[in-house]
Amino acid sequence: MHTLKIAVILGSTRPGRNGKAVADWVVDRADARTGAEYELVDLADWPLPHMDEPLPPSMGQYQGEHTKAWAAKIAEFDGYVFVTPEYNHSIPGVLKNAIDFAYAEWNNKAAAFVSYGTVGGVRAVEHLRSIATTLQLVHVSRQLSFSLFSDFENLSVFKPAEHHDATATGLFDQLEAWTAAMRTLRD
Repeated sequence: MHTLKIAVILGSTRPGRNGKAVADWVVDRADARTGAEYELVDLADWPLPHMDEPLPPSMGQYQGEHTKAWAAKIAEFDGYVFVTPEYNHSIPGVLKNAIDFAYAEWNNKAAAFVSYGTVGGVRAVEHLRSIATTLQLVHVSRQLSFSLFSDFENLSVFKPAEHHDATATGLFDQLEAWTAAMRTLRD
């Protein structure tokens, strides 16, 4: 049986974004684990246009080379950690667009959520949970939420409180267990 592969998807491409530091922190903690291999997938490296496929992604008949490449990348993984800021009580448009470009590649896999914002990004995660359910992604209950006021110096320098380490461990434990369970379903 192959090693579990989990993508840490950085869902913001905004200039000066805080998300890179958050995603790097997640990957740093994940790299110390032995239950799965984690890889950063930064949407800034995947400049997808606004949805331009003529058929719904659920049909699996991708036309664009960018879509085929993105779908192949998503298909590589058994599970996902979505790292997202909260924009206007939701997720960034670039993250929603990237999610919408694929369908079957997400199905029957597991997801966890890491968010940040003025109230920890929790409203963005609530939207992501609904999206994940529609994509047949099981999502774990443990989540990491970072406040711009207490986990960032001057709202921009990421300095998470120590208690987040224990939450991260719980998140990884749940995600790896569900990722393994979903792989047996797919097999």
